Amino acid sequence: MRLTELSCEAFTAELAGAAPVPGGGGASALAGAVGIALGGMVASLTVGKRKYADVEADMRRLSREAEILRLELLALVQRDAEAFEPLARVYRMPNGTASEKAERLALMEGALKAACAPPLDIMRKCCAAIELLKDFAEKGSRLAVSDAGVGALLCKAALSGASLNVFVNTAAMEDRTHAARVNGEAERMLAEYGALADAVHAEVLRAVRRGNRAGESAPAANKNG
Repeated sequence: MRLTELSCEAFTAELAGAAPVPGGGGASALAGAVGIALGGMVASLTVGKRKYADVEADMRRLSREAEILRLELLALVQRDAEAFEPLARVYRMPNGTASEKAERLALMEGALKAACAPPLDIMRKCCAAIELLKDFAEKGSRLAVSDAGVGALLCKAALSGASLNVFVNTAAMEDRTHAARVNGEAERMLAEYGALADAVHAEVLRAVRRGNRAGESAPAANKNG
């Protein structure tokens, strides 16, 4: 069974276990998928409302883009696990003799680079998600603006979490040129999109503290309320 086919209870139980996967990378991808799903929720609560007719086309487009990202991030939960398993096997290889050390070293570099690819992709998808969530927060129904803010926070957490999986792998690479290139991309995304997520959150916080627009009530913004 694929990891994303597990129930929430079963998935978190797997996370809590001793197996190397799923781990922080898969958890980050799932957090990102949940974050951008909240953007889709904003669109669903906006489309069809006369008050937001002027942004309906934008909301429909944003909703389609958000759904693509949601599915891509969910796929990365599995991809991250599959990419890490070969590296876990290399780490378990014996290295007591010179020949064992040489064999382990020969396999390690490729395994590290392969394990680094999914978390880097998770970061890229989270950057795109944060951009969409900015638009959802600006254009979507005021009843759901808080959900856009939560989505931005989740995607920032996913971005930061995935970066840890990037950096832990690049730190062990012998190919320092490749490591520096990957680190540079990750650091740029952290700086640019971490700040953008913070800005979205800050604007949403200001909006909810000001109160909703006339005619809208805060409790309707929450599915549980």
